[in-house]
Amino acid sequence: MLNHFILAYLQIFICLVLFLLFTAWYRWFRWQPVRYSCTLSGFLMHTLGLPQRHSSEYLRFILRFIALFLIIFGLARPQVIDPKSFVKTEGVDIILVLDMSYSMLLFDDLHDQRSRIEIAKQEAVNFVERREDDPIGLVLFGRHATSRCPLTLDKNVLKSMIKQLEIGEIDPAGTVLSVAVLTGINRLKSSEARSKVIIILTDGQPSPGDIDPNVAIEIAKKLGIKVYAIGIGSPEGGFFKEPSGMIIQSGEQFDWRVLQQFANQTGARFFVAKDARDLNQIYHIIDELEKTSHETTIFTKRFELFGWFLFLALVILTIELVLTCLVWRGVQ
Repeated sequence: MLNHFILAYLQIFICLVLFLLFTAWYRWFRWQPVRYSCTLSGFLMHTLGLPQRHSSEYLRFILRFIALFLIIFGLARPQVIDPKSFVKTEGVDIILVLDMSYSMLLFDDLHDQRSRIEIAKQEAVNFVERREDDPIGLVLFGRHATSRCPLTLDKNVLKSMIKQLEIGEIDPAGTVLSVAVLTGINRLKSSEARSKVIIILTDGQPSPGDIDPNVAIEIAKKLGIKVYAIGIGSPEGGFFKEPSGMIIQSGEQFDWRVLQQFANQTGARFFVAKDARDLNQIYHIIDELEKTSHETTIFTKRFELFGWFLFLALVILTIELVLTCLVWRGVQ
């Protein structure tokens, strides 16, 4: 049990405990005047160099000290990590990198007018559900790139995040593809998994503000990270619906060369998804390609204990108050 017990704010705990100890020492040995008694306990206290007080004062002091210590301990956020977090995984750490630019609002199939982002979200959720034992994280990109979720085994949280994604959460006026890959690499750089994978899905070529893809490729190769690249969209261009209901073809042109470069040079594969069926099959292929077993320690559940310590502190303070009012009343 102790192996799974941690303090989230250990530094705060140490500082406050040191302050509490100093305050207790000053209050007990420096601030209060010494009073001598003729009793045996008084003689012993005097011999030991301790201040002479009524026994109730000692008990009150101890109760208050314990209560304050418990409050400090609670503020440090004691947690117990679920031992079930030590699990057997497929040995693959995966980062999903999703394009959140404006063009992801287009659709490619007149018979299935879901936008590219809606299809990408649904298939990403399906993929996450199939990888029950693999840590998966999420990176989003448009004009900028951001890490939305670190590697986690809590698939319910991850799926909820993906389902709630909307274009506009980050600036959609751009496609910093290489920056997004670097963001995913940063999430995997400390991974000890046998296989480290980035799956990037986009429908556009890099925008002018992006960095040289060779920089990200070299870092990925050095860290042993494979970058699976998926280009989503029809070669004929996507469609969008005007407010009047008229469907217009965008006429956009794709350039998949950068995606092919990422996949080929990192030992992965490049795919083109023209519709939802293609994307579903691609995720299934990647799912089969990336399987290996090993033992790992990914912590998914942490139980907060601060409430119990604050409750105990309240109980002790209540006891001290009751004793002061009923038993030690008038005792100085």
